[in-house]
Amino acid sequence: MTQIRKIRNSLFEMKNIYALAAIAMLLALRIALGFFANGTLAFFGNNVKLSGAFLPIAVTGVMFGPVPAALVGALGDILSFLMNPVGGAYFPGFTISGLLTGFIYGMAFYKNNVTIPRVVIAWLVNMFVVETFLAAYWLYILYGAASGTPYMIYLSTRFISQAVKCIPEILLILGIGKLSAKVIIPKGLKRT
Repeated sequence: MTQIRKIRNSLFEMKNIYALAAIAMLLALRIALGFFANGTLAFFGNNVKLSGAFLPIAVTGVMFGPVPAALVGALGDILSFLMNPVGGAYFPGFTISGLLTGFIYGMAFYKNNVTIPRVVIAWLVNMFVVETFLAAYWLYILYGAASGTPYMIYLSTRFISQAVKCIPEILLILGIGKLSAKVIIPKGLKRT
């Protein structure tokens, strides 16, 4: 399947009421995991934050493709902020990161077998593009530019964070991705 067809087919997935309900539940799960299934590892100076919020985005990519997964990633960030704005002002850079994460996982997994090489490649692309370089840039814009902290400091801490999370995230995406690929969503309501 070509990449353009993958995007188009994932748009058509959202025409199905059952698919929309499943996508909405995955969005709710992404928000809940972002609130409750996270923590920081003090051993690394609070620079490593573990969170399960990436899993519903990856599952949406497996089941419904890049467009719904991108929406779950972006809307998950926006709705999380609206529901709990304690962390500071809204910053659209992290919404872009969520959108790109969903798009990457959707392009890698939609209508493909969830295999170890595919998961590792998708995770590495997401890690380098979104979770390391882009996230470091967003943090630099938010905090570093005003304080004089160089971009390379943020970049090095992001690399450390991703190195710690590498194996657990890859294994979780592989296991849950294989399970979610077997889920069958009905194609629509039957009229009698």
